[in-house]
Amino acid sequence: MNLEAAGAYAQRSGLQALLVIRDGAAVFASYADGFDAETPHLLYSGTKSFWGPAALAAQDDGLLDLDEPVAATFPAWGEGRRGRVILRQLLSLTAGIGFGGLGNAVPTYEKVLSVEIKDEPGTRFTYGGIPLQVFGAVLARKLAVQHMTPHDYLKKRVLAPAGVNVASWRTLSDGTQPLPTGAAMSAPAWGTYGQYVLGQREQLAPCFTPSQANARYGLGWWLSPLPAYPDIAYASGSGGQALYVIPSQRAVVVKFATRAKSDHAAFLRRLVS
Repeated sequence: MNLEAAGAYAQRSGLQALLVIRDGAAVFASYADGFDAETPHLLYSGTKSFWGPAALAAQDDGLLDLDEPVAATFPAWGEGRRGRVILRQLLSLTAGIGFGGLGNAVPTYEKVLSVEIKDEPGTRFTYGGIPLQVFGAVLARKLAVQHMTPHDYLKKRVLAPAGVNVASWRTLSDGTQPLPTGAAMSAPAWGTYGQYVLGQREQLAPCFTPSQANARYGLGWWLSPLPAYPDIAYASGSGGQALYVIPSQRAVVVKFATRAKSDHAAFLRRLVS
């Protein structure tokens, strides 16, 4: 791994933190702009990386099936295109829902259930936060009997086993927390989560399996932009936030930054060269 070249490239994107963990140990750490190893940073859409593993845990626990329709939980979705939307498509952003639900525009569960399905489910990848909120509404309904929220379940089944805590979560107008964005973590904490994902990669394989509509996206995770390293997966958030999991290098990399101009492929080419 060429840490010097990767670090130099990352500096161009207003670098605030760069942490490289290999074989379970930090081999490079750089902090700037008031950040250190204890400072939480908003992950923005990097938050999406939690929900594929959480969905698989829920499937293992018998709470849901990734291929069940939303209509199994919300019968009002039983007609037309809505009736053909399955949970897997929500997580892979192929449910036919249009762009939206990012930044400060994340709708509550109540509002999101009236969303329009613009494209035939499974045929088109459209980036956005609304599909994750629909999944959250489904999971919340299924967990209600246990008096748990989706975020309670995430903590119990994914974050606690990973040995990490989220420093803070954004809260919506109805008091719930969003799924597609809103988490803040320190670089070492997000890196520890990455190590958990690396260690559980076989069990989490569906997260890294592309949909037919987008070969570069799984269940909340972007897939490798480098043909020579097809095993790479990464979480990406607005402003240049990234968590890279690189099994062939036995490595996890966290990057916090202030600008989104950093190119994932360009950074990774320098890192693995």
